[in-house]
Amino acid sequence: MSLNASFLGKADPIAGFHPLPMFSSAVRAGFPSPADDHLDTELDLHHYVVKRPAATYFVRAEGDSMIGDGIHHSDLLVVDRSMEALPGRIIVIAVDGELTVKKLDRIGQRTYLKASNPAFKPIPLDGREAHVWGVVTNVIHNLLGPLS
Repeated sequence: MSLNASFLGKADPIAGFHPLPMFSSAVRAGFPSPADDHLDTELDLHHYVVKRPAATYFVRAEGDSMIGDGIHHSDLLVVDRSMEALPGRIIVIAVDGELTVKKLDRIGQRTYLKASNPAFKPIPLDGREAHVWGVVTNVIHNLLGPLS
């Protein structure tokens, strides 16, 4: 299964925000320290992942072609349309009218879209209609399964 994208909507800075608690220290993946059991400030997740609200939108990933870059089926991608699509960046792009999420790559003078799952071959862009929709800046991954 390739990785496609389904458009969800623009990042709305006016929508009702509900700041969440933010701990003052990082969470250890090992044994926790009881001394770190306190809150420091509140976190507005929208403020953290959306740097340019007028140019940002959210899209849901479909498929498994970008699993090597930590993008799983049904993950929520934060995409910034104002960023330049440079080689090495993960982009949302319409190729021949179909949206996809891939890493932009150049080999010599040729431009390719590369999946991070070895089961998928690079897609050459030469001679194809392609329109970049933006650069993926963040991935929100649900560990409990597909988001509803």
